Amino acid sequence: MKRRIFVGGSILGVAVLLAGGSAWTAPRQAAGGDAAKEIVLIAPTGLHMSVDQLAPDFTAKTGYTIKGTYAASGLIKKKVISGDPFDVAILLLPIDDAFPSGNLVQSSVKPLGSVPIALAVKKGAPQPDISTPDALKQTLLAAKVIAYPHGAPGAASALSVDDTLNKLGISDQVLPKVKMGGAANVAKGDADYALAFQNEITDPGVDIVGPLPAAVSTPTPIVVVISSHATNPEVAKALAEFLASSAAKAVYKSKGMIPAS
Repeated sequence: MKRRIFVGGSILGVAVLLAGGSAWTAPRQAAGGDAAKEIVLIAPTGLHMSVDQLAPDFTAKTGYTIKGTYAASGLIKKKVISGDPFDVAILLLPIDDAFPSGNLVQSSVKPLGSVPIALAVKKGAPQPDISTPDALKQTLLAAKVIAYPHGAPGAASALSVDDTLNKLGISDQVLPKVKMGGAANVAKGDADYALAFQNEITDPGVDIVGPLPAAVSTPTPIVVVISSHATNPEVAKALAEFLASSAAKAVYKSKGMIPAS
């Protein structure tokens, strides 16, 4: 069922990208000092910190607060397909299987960037060599315990790591010593290394060694897309363009993503 928001009798202006995405213009706020309204965003957990940092600026410019729901990337895509209510979604590619649901405006897809898988060690611990595929292979084979969410439903990072292990030809040797989870296991000393999307490694008890070699670990693209049932399509468009702006991409870069050009 479509939800509708009526705003003080005036129509919000359409947000537009300027200079190839380098800037954007906010919709005009409704006259009369109306209280801030909500725009619903669903996104992977790794984007939570970035959106939190960006949200006050969006609210200041539009009068709308971002109501975010965050979960594993695969679960976010399932919410889209199942028709859960949202206005804007941030999704990891591929999303071709989500379009037949009719819940996304396919023409609204905008690239935000991509995120690599990175390796983390306990804070202050010696950092292993992962600069080449062979160096990474030897590092993983020498580890006693490796933490990553292998087998967890909706964990796109796990699928990426599984693919890397297959490319290295060491799945059979590594999987028996995998501890499901993330960087917290390394911080507690329960694992030698953690493998996760770089923007999801936020535990202060670990150090990021760096992203895995691109030859065996392709960064995963991330896009923003508007719901075909958005409560206010103009505000949804404004949020999507704001999240794809140069200012937003600078924040993504600071959090470990590779911003789209």
